[in-house]
Amino acid sequence: MRNVAVVNMRKIKAAVPLIEDRVKVKISFRKGSIGIKGAELIEFLVDKIIRAVDFGFDVRDALLLVNEDFVLEFIGIKENTRRKNMKDIRSRIIGTGGKARKTIEKLTGAVIVIKKNDIGVIVDSNHLDAVTQGIESLIRGAKHGNVFAYLEKQGALKGRIDPDDLGLRNGVDPMDEEIDDDE
Repeated sequence: MRNVAVVNMRKIKAAVPLIEDRVKVKISFRKGSIGIKGAELIEFLVDKIIRAVDFGFDVRDALLLVNEDFVLEFIGIKENTRRKNMKDIRSRIIGTGGKARKTIEKLTGAVIVIKKNDIGVIVDSNHLDAVTQGIESLIRGAKHGNVFAYLEKQGALKGRIDPDDLGLRNGVDPMDEEIDDDE
């Protein structure tokens, strides 16, 4: 049995039925924490999901963590800048009308939540480095266009691999590949 301290108990209580149904685990409530009962690996997984929901992620987004390819990462704004005006830095990451955050999410398939001086990211492990590098660059003052170009260059564009693409768009001719006659 694993105990997890939570801050927003009301939000966790609303999410528990969906989590219990999807992950097949038993969650009990205590004062200021919850208890998770199940297999050890499942308890660890639900711990991450609960932390994500408690941070501010939607429960459906947090349930992406059931897939072992997805990870939960937290980026501290204060660890990446010496600037004092945190509101301006948060504004840079969010963008006008949420446009910058939505663009990063679209380019990488990530889900981003900003809470106080921390940024929570749920993303598949292939795009984790690109997303964290992009967000940290924005915190340090990089231009939005440069960050978006970096994310595209890293191949972080969600759904970029087209099964009908024969590699010709990238300058690779499939006829140049060796053909194995042993098949």
